[in-house]
Amino acid sequence: MVSVTRRAALATAAAAFAAPLVGTVPALAAPVPVAEPAPGQSPPPPGDVIFVEVTPSTVEPGFLVGIRASCRDNSVPAIVVSDAFGRVQVQPQRGLLTASPMVKERTRPGNYRVKLECPSGQTASTMLQVVKRVAPSRGPATGFGGSAGVGLGDLLVPMGLALTLAGATVGVLAARRPRTVRGAARR
Repeated sequence: MVSVTRRAALATAAAAFAAPLVGTVPALAAPVPVAEPAPGQSPPPPGDVIFVEVTPSTVEPGFLVGIRASCRDNSVPAIVVSDAFGRVQVQPQRGLLTASPMVKERTRPGNYRVKLECPSGQTASTMLQVVKRVAPSRGPATGFGGSAGVGLGDLLVPMGLALTLAGATVGVLAARRPRTVRGAARR
């Protein structure tokens, strides 16, 4: 009798744990199907989200920045204004408003406000940091010429050549020396 009771208890426990796995869940917990965007497209933002973003957020003068923005109605162009690049119209593209303005060459380093002005009157803003243009460095002086300094550096090549010639001379002389055969008697 004990084995029948254990089997019944195991069957009841297995049914209780397996029920969520086989889909016998109440209808309220069922997932709601959602339409997914086509491959390569970003999902459209909700209609009440108003934002503007600039990438990269740190840039040198003369470089392009990308602007992504959203108003309540993204089918109508909007305006983005900044002292870094002036007044730019963002155009509808894939459910967002986008543009690629160039930061003016004469823009001084600092933080600049980027403000989105939607046609319906809403606004959003973010910051763009412009940094000083830096010329690339020549790199570290780790090789033969840069870090050798004054001293024996000028003599390295002539001394190496002299030692090579000396070694070759000793080798030639050693090769021309008469050899004695082992076990041969001397006269």
